[in-house]
Amino acid sequence: MLSRLLIPFAVALALAPVAADAGGRPVVVELFTSQGCSSCPPANAYLNEMARDRRDVLPLAFHVTYWDRLGWKDPFSLQAATDRQARYGSRFGDGSYTPEIVVDGVTSHVGSDRNAIGPAIDRAKASTATAVKLSRNGDQVLVEVGHGEGRGRVLLVGFDHYHKTAIRRGENGGRTFEEMNVVRSVRSLADWQGAALRLTEQAPEGEDAAVLVEAPDGRIVGAARL
Repeated sequence: MLSRLLIPFAVALALAPVAADAGGRPVVVELFTSQGCSSCPPANAYLNEMARDRRDVLPLAFHVTYWDRLGWKDPFSLQAATDRQARYGSRFGDGSYTPEIVVDGVTSHVGSDRNAIGPAIDRAKASTATAVKLSRNGDQVLVEVGHGEGRGRVLLVGFDHYHKTAIRRGENGGRTFEEMNVVRSVRSLADWQGAALRLTEQAPEGEDAAVLVEAPDGRIVGAARL
């Protein structure tokens, strides 16, 4: 049985200076996971801790599809998550596996390896960032990207704050999972070419939303959430 805790949208963040270090915006932590994977609960718990306790991190749980045929279909699995991880796997040369955490699009780690992930987050804070603002008005969101050097792709991510799921079959059959920041949708909005950009878009599927600016090499160069 699935249940969800609905939390209203937060007040939008103010626009940061155009040039800022990553400490002025959240470091993006992407967990690739599945409810069918018996190795994933420790990584899920780690991401949940970050979602509850840290405002300097934007943790996002991407549920992949390739476990769905092995006894339990994850209700939150997305082909977009599988495709996104495959691109990272090709770039890093380690293929697709769960649980995997990618920090700011720069480094890949076993999702439960806190000793490696913590320092990777700290290093990411020192990188330069492009200012991004995200706000909501009814069923639409306003995305603003500041001017800067380089270029990138603007992605809109919708996610839910919390889900509790009783797993009935598969490797985790009989367990109950509590999962936070579960990604429900990923949408490519536009290419950013260094000039200031302003977009009005339909709000994504999910209770909350985030925007990522992803450089051609996969690095996250800007991020914001509602």
